[in-house]
Amino acid sequence: MSFSRMVLAPWIVWVATGIALVALAMAVSRRPWQALLQDHAMQHRWLAATVAVTVLWQLRAQAVDWLTLHLMFTTLMTLLFRAPLALVSLALVNLALVLVGRVEWPMLGVNLLVTGVVPVLVTVAMWRWVDRCLPKHPMVFLFVGGFWCAALSSLAAGLAVLGLMALGSSDPQAMFQAQEYARFLPLLMPSEAFISGMLLSILMFHHPHWVATFNDQRYLDDR
Repeated sequence: MSFSRMVLAPWIVWVATGIALVALAMAVSRRPWQALLQDHAMQHRWLAATVAVTVLWQLRAQAVDWLTLHLMFTTLMTLLFRAPLALVSLALVNLALVLVGRVEWPMLGVNLLVTGVVPVLVTVAMWRWVDRCLPKHPMVFLFVGGFWCAALSSLAAGLAVLGLMALGSSDPQAMFQAQEYARFLPLLMPSEAFISGMLLSILMFHHPHWVATFNDQRYLDDR
């Protein structure tokens, strides 16, 4: 779920944008471009993935003009490129939607918070839990860190939208519509989990070194 039109109180928009910019600044401070400069093949993969996500975000359900339902692929991007690069990618994707006129400018930071910062934090927290606490088995990484994490990230993004609406909706009717849209979250969650998990499994099998958070020596060679 993400916003297309201005339906939030201005102070909510400013606060959400500020949080998103701080998170993006922290990601950029990690100098994620260094990994790209050291690996030319990774440059092509990251750019191709960013463009692909931008195109796939066009497949959206939109019954009202201010709220859209779509797959995010944030968990997949985070697992493939780690959090800093994933957040930069999501910022570029959201910016592209603004430039093509699908999203109003004031909602850029809000959408980055909802579709980028929140699901990235969920993904990082769950990946660290899988890596540190669960058995070192590739299926554990795939199903818990991939499938389940993608579903929970989608849920977190939806709840973030509802939370922002509850805090500062400028239209009572819009709040009602958001609550009705929330009924579709149980449908979005398995869709996000299946597609992200399927793509992750393909990459883990054919090109495990493309998945930055998957240590193939730890999960495969040591077994």
